[in-house]
Amino acid sequence: MAAIDSPRINALRSAPLNAWVALSEDETKVVATGATYEEAAVESERAGVRDPIIIKTPVEWLAFSV
Repeated sequence: MAAIDSPRINALRSAPLNAWVALSEDETKVVATGATYEEAAVESERAGVRDPIIIKTPVEWLAFSV
């Protein structure tokens, strides 16, 4: 599977911009979002995810080539 089609990339494509995003442990889906890290962490725990991957999404995604 090409990196551009990875489940993690596809999950991030669906995530809101400029937000804290909690991904499932396997990084295949967004389980919670929030305006702050803490909000995303609390919401992911409420969703039943004990060990989320939490990241801040950019204001906009920039295209790049390799």
